[in-house]
Amino acid sequence: MQKLTTSWAVMGVIAALIIMPFATTVQAQDYFEAREPGGGAMIYDLVVLRPVGIVATAVGSVAWLISLPFSALGDNVDQATDKLVKEPGKFTFVRPIGEF
Repeated sequence: MQKLTTSWAVMGVIAALIIMPFATTVQAQDYFEAREPGGGAMIYDLVVLRPVGIVATAVGSVAWLISLPFSALGDNVDQATDKLVKEPGKFTFVRPIGEF
């Protein structure tokens, strides 16, 4: 009798371990669905993230200017421009407010 109970317990644990990854993907799908940003998210974006983005854009522009001769020698000026100037600029000035 105890052998049968142990067997069922082991089968239950195995079934739970097999089903668990599917349950987490369902939860993740609900989390990543697009939602309208709330007022708190908009205020946080306006007060914290936009000023940080402005600083990141300025620092990235200076770093791009310093790295320009080396980027030109390595033939990757476009890639350096995208990563150091355009991406922080888009994050700061183009992205809708409240969407991170």
